[in-house]
Amino acid sequence: MKKKWIFILVLGWAVFVSSKIGLDAQKADVNGLLPPVPIPADNPQTEAKIRLGAQLYFDPRLSIDNTISCASCHMPEHGWADNIPFSDGVNKAFGNRNAPTVLNSAYLPLQFWDGRAKTLEDQAVGPIQNPVEMNMPMSVALDRLKSIPGYVEQFKKVFGTGPTSETIGKAIAAFERTVVSTDSAYDKHLRGDPKAMGDSARRGMALFQGKARCVACHSGPNFTDGRFHNIGIGYKGGTFGDKGRYDVTKDDKDLAAFKTPTLRSVTLTPPYFHDGSAKTLEDALKVINAGGIANPHRDPLFGPRNLTPAELADILEFLKALTGAPLAIQPPPLPKA
Repeated sequence: MKKKWIFILVLGWAVFVSSKIGLDAQKADVNGLLPPVPIPADNPQTEAKIRLGAQLYFDPRLSIDNTISCASCHMPEHGWADNIPFSDGVNKAFGNRNAPTVLNSAYLPLQFWDGRAKTLEDQAVGPIQNPVEMNMPMSVALDRLKSIPGYVEQFKKVFGTGPTSETIGKAIAAFERTVVSTDSAYDKHLRGDPKAMGDSARRGMALFQGKARCVACHSGPNFTDGRFHNIGIGYKGGTFGDKGRYDVTKDDKDLAAFKTPTLRSVTLTPPYFHDGSAKTLEDALKVINAGGIANPHRDPLFGPRNLTPAELADILEFLKALTGAPLAIQPPPLPKA
């Protein structure tokens, strides 16, 4: 009988300690678990709309020469991004910015590296018309969709009308709101699983939120403040080839400032930075540790971190713990012309 009570006491203590670890992890954390995806009132999610958006996302017929789809540059197999610095569009045209991941873009207040699109719906139709991406005038895109009976039927079912620029954007955005990185080792850790993250990742989290000052920009549950910062990437010969946010606002404080990317599933999306200049996450960490690249417009938040190789290795392990569970999303069958 005595052994039974000892066992019960030990078990109770283990449960208490495990629970306390989970609570302490949440108290110590400053990023947190992702909330539900925000859904705009004028574009509610429906299964039919999401399915239509997925078809449009994977359909190369939205490009002028039928070769490029949204998925050509934002590939599921590469973390919904691209694995080269600059993606090639129609006729092998190249842009000058690395394709950002679609993962968790639903949480961002502004879209694109320079924030020129205010909504996910606005962003969705931009690449279709961009001359170095899909190069399809919207009028031509609409005529092409209207010539495909399967699309006409679906648009009428979902929106009560045929294809328009607005409904194309709404459908693709509805699909992109399902592309979410979550249920990572970090999330499991916050939910109280004491084995979800190893010692190195835990140390990395403490550094990330403390000495390394990563949370100054990579804040909140999506690990981004959604704002724009100049860290000197692309600064050569005293000038910037890409002026970033400045080209949108014409405000000097935004010169060469680019949006803070999410770090969720960041291990899946090399290369890094807006110009893809960091081939690996280790390379990117070295740049950040050095304080970016000094220039007259560098954000005051930036400066050398003076992290040791061991500390950088721990932060890398924490970043690995942000990789979400695989998404079971396959390219859908496309309507026949």
